[in-house]
Amino acid sequence: MSLTFDPQRLALHQKRKLVNAVALTLALAAMAFGVFWLLWILFETFRLGVGGLTLAVFTQSTPPPQAEGGGLANAIVGSLMMVTLATAIGTPIGVLAGIYLAEYGKGRWLGNVTSFINDILLSAPSIVIGLFIYAAVVARAKTYSGYAGVLALALIVIPVVVRTTENMLSLIPSSLREAAYALGTPKWKVVGSVTLKAARSGVITGVLLAVARISGETAPLLFTALSNQFFTADLGSPMASLPVTIFKFALSPYENWQKLAWAGVFIITIGVLGLNILARVMFRNKH
Repeated sequence: MSLTFDPQRLALHQKRKLVNAVALTLALAAMAFGVFWLLWILFETFRLGVGGLTLAVFTQSTPPPQAEGGGLANAIVGSLMMVTLATAIGTPIGVLAGIYLAEYGKGRWLGNVTSFINDILLSAPSIVIGLFIYAAVVARAKTYSGYAGVLALALIVIPVVVRTTENMLSLIPSSLREAAYALGTPKWKVVGSVTLKAARSGVITGVLLAVARISGETAPLLFTALSNQFFTADLGSPMASLPVTIFKFALSPYENWQKLAWAGVFIITIGVLGLNILARVMFRNKH
């Protein structure tokens, strides 16, 4: 059999190679553009943040204007308390809602409505959530509080965990469920002991990503927890948080406040970066 020369096929092959080269070049350029800004941000954060790190940052409260010394202890503790409680509230609600959408609500009107509302909440600006909690809680209580901040952050956690849980459970093969049903296992036990256990790494990853997101939220806390210059563990009163303190200190004309702001930026960046890395490597080889 002799091979014949086909100019049209050759032209088509060259065109495909050209399109592939252009697409690859554009993709690499986009990646390089994003990585450039990321590395620049990290470089500036490390350069300006490390210089402000001292023992006092972790042991002293925020100083008044033009005062020497001071730290971020009250803001760090306030952020840890509010983020921890918001995660504790939002995680079980999000996981249970995700289980319903993946295992019980498929094709049902309630499941479709719940999924639609969750998508809206997932894409809602955090400042809108802060304003909602302000109108629903702060304005009625006539005081800012850490509890209001916890509620605002929990509303951000819930849709992230719902979507992650639903997606992870949807990836579990139906044959795994059918094998459990064939052994006479009730549905609730199949969900709890088979599908949820198989998807636990993805669910935990979603929770960690939700924690990383709320750790840097500023807008909701401006309308709910506000801030506090002094150290307090009372969630019923205004409470300092690291993002709000960074926001205030970075805009101030005082050099010591700006130095503390950069130290706070460094702390929160390392924390969020660590959570994101942990979320990607945790249980990656476990199924």
